[in-house]
Amino acid sequence: MEPVTRWLFAPVPRGRVAAFRTIVYLFVVLDLLVFTPWVRSHASVPGELYQPLLVGRLLPLPTPTPLLVHGIFWALLVTGLAAATGRAPRLLGWTVFALYFEWMIIAMSYGKVDHDRFGFLVALAALATAGRARHGDATLTEAGGWALRVTQIAVVCTYFLAAFAKLRFGGIDWVTSSVLARAIIRRGTDLADLIAQVPYLLILAQLGIVMFELLSPLIFVVRERWRYRGIAFFYGFHVVTYATITISFAPHLVAMTAFLPLERVRPIVWARRRFARTPAPTDP
Repeated sequence: MEPVTRWLFAPVPRGRVAAFRTIVYLFVVLDLLVFTPWVRSHASVPGELYQPLLVGRLLPLPTPTPLLVHGIFWALLVTGLAAATGRAPRLLGWTVFALYFEWMIIAMSYGKVDHDRFGFLVALAALATAGRARHGDATLTEAGGWALRVTQIAVVCTYFLAAFAKLRFGGIDWVTSSVLARAIIRRGTDLADLIAQVPYLLILAQLGIVMFELLSPLIFVVRERWRYRGIAFFYGFHVVTYATITISFAPHLVAMTAFLPLERVRPIVWARRRFARTPAPTDP
């Protein structure tokens, strides 16, 4: 078990944890305002239409009311912005996780369940355990390494379990089905219409999707250089998905930044250095 433990708790720079934390919590705010503002409309939906997910029945969680929905919305806006600063990481971290978790239960308990939130929810829970971290701090942290690792595992599980679900419910015939064709008819773009005209290309694409998802765990065993190339491929896959059938995996893409050396990206430091090099104007 020792090699597994070393892998799970492989230390990372605190600066990487701080950057990841800022990205994740700022996305919470962006998600409320841009990606899932429609959840607020559930405040006016009759309570009998609320069919909570299993976890919502086990806890149990309350039926959404206008006070509950709007209260969570505004509380998440405030705590998400506060958590992005890195202050009180455990208190604010667990608060944001609990509020966003309930926000997702409210969002997904009316018939449609998105699987692009799994890695992001794991990231919120894991960050609450990571402790303090400052941008630019090169000190290594095992707690932060664990938080990033479990997020990475959740990201890869999203792919692998998606393939498992396809084969479980659709069988091997899923590969030769008309899944992508139906998606293009429902929400396809002009680019998708062009692709659909190429014989057998959609079938090859479905085969490629299943193979990609089944092989995604290999990202953990390849060398670092190839790992970054693999993550670039993951991002490219979602760019193509959005460009063809307009399906956004935004929270999943945010969680996937756990694979990246985020401590190297320091826009504030870059801006300071950039303006410091700008010569001051001289008097005539």
